[in-house]
Amino acid sequence: MCPRSQTLRQGAANGRDSVSYRLRKPVTVVGMMGAGKTAVGKSLATRLGVPFLDSDAEIEAAANMSIAEVFERDGEAFFRDREAEVIARLLATGPMVLSTGGGAFLAERNRAAISEAGVSIWLRADLDLLWQRVRHKATRPLLRTPDPRKTLGEIYAAREHIYALSDLAVDADARYSISDMTDHVVRVLKTRPDVLEAR
Repeated sequence: MCPRSQTLRQGAANGRDSVSYRLRKPVTVVGMMGAGKTAVGKSLATRLGVPFLDSDAEIEAAANMSIAEVFERDGEAFFRDREAEVIARLLATGPMVLSTGGGAFLAERNRAAISEAGVSIWLRADLDLLWQRVRHKATRPLLRTPDPRKTLGEIYAAREHIYALSDLAVDADARYSISDMTDHVVRVLKTRPDVLEAR
């Protein structure tokens, strides 16, 4: 585990934090497919009163096709270039919560842009939880293989050490609601007053 990461390992909160906060920089949510980046990211943005943006959704809107279709038509290298352009553009818009695709954080150029603009937070989920969440979805182009469970495990093994380069980390748990996870993310963000300050 990277020493830069600060991790929260607590049970679900008994109540919401009554303190209001001001987000000073972009928060980029990273992690594997199925980790909850979009759901938790939206909840976090609502909690903090800032915009929520999704890099995959922005790419789909610009291309007028799904991510899977972009992969099939133009290949992964083309997609990764467009992804980097979109992430850089979104980060320049100011304080907000950004959810990225599972592979975005693998690129050093994206990690550098995210770190320079604000902070990255890894939603760390184990393989069994990820599989439970993605196994019935047909929208994951990387899992269109004869053995998607095995493929997911291989992707997980290849990426975990890179996600560990995130500035912060929060452990996902099947018992946590989206609101519980949001509580945990807020508590970890509070360790970075340059990003999240009480008001």
